[in-house]
Amino acid sequence: MITAIVLIKTSVDRIPEIAESIAALDSVSEVFSVTGTYDLIAMVRVASHDDLADIIPGRISRIPGVQATDTHVAFRTYSQHDLEAAFAIGLDS
Repeated sequence: MITAIVLIKTSVDRIPEIAESIAALDSVSEVFSVTGTYDLIAMVRVASHDDLADIIPGRISRIPGVQATDTHVAFRTYSQHDLEAAFAIGLDS
């Protein structure tokens, strides 16, 4: 599974509608409204790099009001859930 973090600049007056449109897309797991240089951050999870091309420039960038995207592909994921699972291996509850 490939995870991409997509930073998105939008028309400021349409942030909620644009966020909802992006969140409705397949492969988009979350959309965050944020402060700073970008207006939204979308988490995209796909099976292959080709799928990233379909979803980011092919779908997200074409939503009316999306002005620019900046995509970062994750090499590895670290989370509290992963750590808890690793420490629980071999323990009986």
